[in-house]
Amino acid sequence: MAPAPDLQKIVSRLAAHYGKPGPPITTDPFELVLLENVGYLISQKRREEAFRLLREHVGTKPHEILAAAPEKLLRATSLGGMHPEQRVNRLREIALIAMGEFGGDLTEALKLPLPKAKRALRKFPSIGEPSAEKILLLTRSYPVLGLDSNGLRVLLRLGFGEEKKNYAVAYRSVQEAIAHQLKKNYDWLISAHILLRQHGKELCKTNAPLCEKCPVRKSCAYFERRGAVARP
Repeated sequence: MAPAPDLQKIVSRLAAHYGKPGPPITTDPFELVLLENVGYLISQKRREEAFRLLREHVGTKPHEILAAAPEKLLRATSLGGMHPEQRVNRLREIALIAMGEFGGDLTEALKLPLPKAKRALRKFPSIGEPSAEKILLLTRSYPVLGLDSNGLRVLLRLGFGEEKKNYAVAYRSVQEAIAHQLKKNYDWLISAHILLRQHGKELCKTNAPLCEKCPVRKSCAYFERRGAVARP
């Protein structure tokens, strides 16, 4: 197996291609949990629009979610794709967990040792290990490179880790493969997270990836395999 490429060079090339990422829409841990749950199978742009609507018309504190009329919550979740009524109940469930388990404030939970901080966040619906690590990164609680499915796909194709049927196993294999290449720098890690996600959505797609336009194709194991198959 060929050695994996230089991750820092990969991120630099992606930054040169896409430009410097803007800041995340929020760095508040409870809001990040809401952001994960306000939409389903929609683009990041649409998800953020639904979140802004929630923030404007309801508020994003646990007590504000619990006090809101269902129709106000529905305005936001309806923008978030399928099954909006179910997500209204989900948002209320999240607020109840925050109040009951954390006194309405997740700050102290993020100060726990890393494994316990991840377990605390995973008490919320839709928050698995990748989302928990993303929240810990964006809140600058731990310098971990949380990855969504797009970022994970990019790194797997580049040659980090191994493709597995089990998503969690593939995720851990990538994390182990990149661990020694990560900068312990929040700005760099957050940029890497955003750029890898963007690259997976725009060029390194699940189906019919646009390899000919890819700025990192010369370092990509997947591109090399495709070329080998195409050659006579």
